[in-house]
Amino acid sequence: MDLYEYQARDLFEQYGVPVLAGIVADTPEEVRAAAEKIGGVVVVKAQVKTGGRGKAGGVKVAKTPDEAYEAAQAILGLDIKGHVVKRVMVAAGADIKQEFYFSVLLDRANRSYLSLCSVEGGMEIEVLAVEKPEALARIEVNPITGIDAAKAEEIARAANFPEELIAKVAAVFVKLYEVYVGEDATLVEVNPLVLTGEGEIIALDGKVSLDENADFRQPSHEALADKSAEDPLEAKAKAQDLNYVKLDGEVGVIGNGAGLVMSTLDVVAYAGENHGGVKPANFLDIGGGASAEVMAAGLDVILGDPQVKSVFVNVFGGITACDAVANGIVGALAKLGDAANKPLVVRLDGNNVEEGRAILNEANHPLVVQAATMDEGADKAAELANAAA
Repeated sequence: MDLYEYQARDLFEQYGVPVLAGIVADTPEEVRAAAEKIGGVVVVKAQVKTGGRGKAGGVKVAKTPDEAYEAAQAILGLDIKGHVVKRVMVAAGADIKQEFYFSVLLDRANRSYLSLCSVEGGMEIEVLAVEKPEALARIEVNPITGIDAAKAEEIARAANFPEELIAKVAAVFVKLYEVYVGEDATLVEVNPLVLTGEGEIIALDGKVSLDENADFRQPSHEALADKSAEDPLEAKAKAQDLNYVKLDGEVGVIGNGAGLVMSTLDVVAYAGENHGGVKPANFLDIGGGASAEVMAAGLDVILGDPQVKSVFVNVFGGITACDAVANGIVGALAKLGDAANKPLVVRLDGNNVEEGRAILNEANHPLVVQAATMDEGADKAAELANAAA
């Protein structure tokens, strides 16, 4: 889960990372009040989870509360790369003398942590890495020992910080690593980390990505989720503990096992080329226990998507046998009643497949069409989706 800048700022403050005063606001009136409270020069910053805010007009300096009000009027409602601004942060202005870059992140390729650091901050790090790779230090961080004072100084020297700043920035690096570990993050980034005219090091703009696999030990993270920005279908699936991702197509897909679902998406997309170019509408893995309740929850989510015109249920019976899956499908359709109103193509294979097919034949539900193979099922689902489009 990616955090908004104001959420990252608040986390930094909790861990003792030096930050400037900041107040979130949802209306121009609230922005004016925040500017009055902070006093002096402020910066009104759009709160969206994407880069390029400044270039898009989403960051404005205001010298008075009235200017802050006008800035908020211009920023709120702005579309930045498909993200509509609904909230801003009013931050205290800073006398910036120099801008730096620092991040620590999960290095999956090397099964380690990695710190990126540069004395040339403020610009997009991807641009810096391409145009001036020599200006970007890449230091591996041992997950066991982490970033202590010695490691922080190593990072600062590798990034060519002047000697008089090394101790100052190293202390901030240690604090930022504490955020990374303490919050189970996969990324903590500050761009820019600034040196002010008064000689202070300040984390001016932060980005934090949290590992949702750690939610079980981070109960406070639930409050950080932006419910209003969540896709309602994905939120509904999440509430049912379903592994679901919404896509843009017309054929709903349900399978048991992520690998099977991924291959099903490919087969459906390929089949769709012969049926009006229809595509998969979602990724939905119901896991091994395809009970009536789980199947009903999955179908309820998929059938709630107005883009879906047909559903392909592709299940390989293993630990959960095909007869149990078939009973789950029949039970789910009974449970959903009139809400189940789109054709279902069902392909069963594996353990107790004949028994499973017999159960579906006996139920003889008008919406259910059986297929013997995955290719046949994908083709039929694509055909039905195209016919209903």
